[in-house]
Formats: sequence, structure tokens, C-alpha cells
Amino acid sequence: MRKYFSNAAFLSGFCILCTLLLFFIFGYIFIPYQYDEIDTLNKFAAFSKEHLFGTDYLGRDVFSRIIIGMKISLRIGFTVMISGFVFGTLLGALSGFFGGVVDSVISKLVDSEMAFPGILLALMLIAVFGNGINVTILALFIMSLPRFIRISRSGFIKYKNSTFVKSAVSKGASNARILFVHILPNVISDLLVTCTLSFSLAILSESGLSYLGLGVQAPVPSFGRMLSEGQRFILQRPSQVLIPAVFLILLVLSLNLIGDGISEANQK
Repeated sequence: MRKYFSNAAFLSGFCILCTLLLFFIFGYIFIPYQYDEIDTLNKFAAFSKEHLFGTDYLGRDVFSRIIIGMKISLRIGFTVMISGFVFGTLLGALSGFFGGVVDSVISKLVDSEMAFPGILLALMLIAVFGNGINVTILALFIMSLPRFIRISRSGFIKYKNSTFVKSAVSKGASNARILFVHILPNVISDLLVTCTLSFSLAILSESGLSYLGLGVQAPVPSFGRMLSEGQRFILQRPSQVLIPAVFLILLVLSLNLIGDGISEANQK
């Protein structure tokens, strides 16, 4: 961690992310209004103590909707990242370590999925199972698997014939111990970079789907849905687009900076 925090990109991304998380935590604790509370007599209200970021075209508090939108983005991004890391690392480890038929089957499945555009896969799943947060998470999880599998597979292929692995085998270590105790710690640094990339891509993809009306459904807010609703009033109230856009950009930027910092630190 000392190596990572000495990197300017990692430190910048970490500070931005911590600031956003603190904003989210305190905002969620002291959230002033319900995100779907409509007040048509107070629509497009200016910034004030009552409405920190004003109100939208239905009189809903923008600050409250930003907080809930950030909660949705963090929930989806974190779930996709963790599930992709667990299942992708496991499949990549089995493929790289055992090789043979296992490697061939998993590699073919990965190649087939990568040949199919991820957004089309997401649209297909949504068309079959319907809209909603859980379906969006499932689609983004499937899209994230190839990245984790390929990184994990290459790492396990690299280390499976190393001296320390042969030493462990000679001492009678089980395959599970070799996979997760001896090899995985040497691959984890590359997987951390993939985790940050998967997190940021999941947030962007969810925002894109919600912008098109295929992800998170009304009245639940998300950054993409807020951008879609606000674009109709961009000339009348630019803040309706600028506020969710700024939070989305900062969130994705912080994760990308953290990933770049980890990658640069690992190369030294």
C-alpha cells in the first residue's frame, strides 16, 4: 500500500473516491426528501438551503436523487466487480493450471462471448428477462467475465511451472492449496487493475442502458436516467444535465486513476 500511495495517479483517484463516498454517506444519512417525492408547484427550483441542487421538472429534489443514483451505481458496480472477480478468477485458474480439455472449453466460451458485442448481449438479456436492477447486474456480470478469465488464465500459466510451485507439489500440497495459496497472491496485483476497470465499466454501461430506458426503471433514479430526463431541459436548466454528469465523470475518473496507479506501481 505504501507503494501505491506514493503513486500520484493512485493517490488522486483515491482522494476523489473517498470524497465522493463521504458525500454519499453523509448525504444518505441526512437525505432531505424522498427521491420520488413530487412537488409540481416547486419544479425547477433554484439552489437553496431546502434544495441544495434545486429540483427537477416534477419538483423532485435533485440532491436526494443524486444520492440514490450514486447508491445504485455503487451497488451495481461493486456487485459486478466482486462476482466477476470470484467466478472469473476461478474459471481462469482452472483453465490456466489444468490446461487440456478444461482450458479448451473455457477458452472457446470466452472467445465466443468476446466476439459478441457486450451491449447486444445486455439488450438480449433485458429483452428476455425484462428491465430491472437484477437483470442489469446479470448482463454486466456476464460482460465482465472474459476480462477476469483472461488475466487470471495468463497468470496461472505463467506461474504453474515455477520453482516454488514445484517445491509445493513435492511437499504434497493439494491442487487447491497450490492454486489459491501459492499462485493466486502472485496474480492478484493484475486482477486488482481489472477490478477497477470492471467497476468503472459497469457504472458506465449501467448509465448507458438507463439512458436508453433499458436499465434502472422509473421512478428509481440513476445517473443515466437523470441525464435522459434532463436533456429535454438542457437549454432551460443546464444543471439538470451537468450535475449528474459531473458526479458520473468523477466516479469513473477516480476508479480509472486508481487502476492506472496500481498498474504503474506494479511495473516498478
